[in-house]
Amino acid sequence: MRIALGADHAGVALKADIKRLLDDRGIAYEDFGTDSTESVDYPDYAMKVAQAVSDGRFDRGILFCGSGLGMAMAANKVPGVRAAPVVDTTSARLSREHNDANVLALGERLTPAGLAREIVTLFLDTPFAGGRHERRVSKINALDGKPSV
Repeated sequence: MRIALGADHAGVALKADIKRLLDDRGIAYEDFGTDSTESVDYPDYAMKVAQAVSDGRFDRGILFCGSGLGMAMAANKVPGVRAAPVVDTTSARLSREHNDANVLALGERLTPAGLAREIVTLFLDTPFAGGRHERRVSKINALDGKPSV
């Protein structure tokens, strides 16, 4: 599994913590930036990660900003991306099981590091359930012209 990572200035500390988790688990990743707390525009980093996932260069993406909301909104503009802003473990699991989310958006200001590690672990380890959910995900994909699952 290969993971694309991206953050704005409000998510760099949480991104660094999650990189340690990925290192500990032996999961390959590429960091698309930013690495500074100097103000940047989150759509720039969301698009880099989302495009890398959409193109198939990465299996999943994880985005970090203050709330996770702006990153998810920007990433969802890229065809084939199903970005989920997640703040709890149930949403993390369901975003994968039911929605086959391929990008996770986390908010450093809303999500403590320990909880974020649990969320990321669920996001990476939970398979898509398929079945009745395949039809629904195919309809989501059809909205932006991507082939169905």
